Amino acid sequence: MKTIKIAIAGLFLLVANATQAQVSVNVNIGSPPAWGPSGYSEMEYYYLPDVEAYYDVRASQFIYFGGGRWVRATRLPRQYRNYDLYGGYKVVLNDYHGRTPYTYFDRHRVKYYKGYHGAPQRPYRPRPVYGYNDRHDHRDDRRHDNRHHDKHDKHDKHDRHDHDDHDDHRGRR
Repeated sequence: MKTIKIAIAGLFLLVANATQAQVSVNVNIGSPPAWGPSGYSEMEYYYLPDVEAYYDVRASQFIYFGGGRWVRATRLPRQYRNYDLYGGYKVVLNDYHGRTPYTYFDRHRVKYYKGYHGAPQRPYRPRPVYGYNDRHDHRDDRRHDNRHHDKHDKHDKHDRHDHDDHDDHRGRR
């Protein structure tokens, strides 16, 4: 009888440990987006008051109302394509766990109105910086390559060799 009780207790502990391990794996599936507020790495959802949408951290998806239903997508809808996710305020929903945070949309919309700003937020990672020269050079490379391609047809082999050396300085071969 004592052996049976010990075996049952051991089995119970084994199942409890397996369940706990599975829960911790599920919690850490998604990582916060770079624009998410720092200090909240274990959260499941953000509410974005300015666009009246949610962000599911674990699934890396936005949830917004469109076409008469709630939609999950990796990007915000077209009308918000220029919305600044780094600058916009994110409400961390630490009191909701489930798959449908929009169940409380009416409450969230009133409590966290468009333009709402609570405590100051810093992003999880710094905003990427793109300089004018980065984009400018990239576009010029295509035009530059096409013009020199035409030149190759008109010049001799020596000129082509000189052009190849020039390309090496730009990091290409």
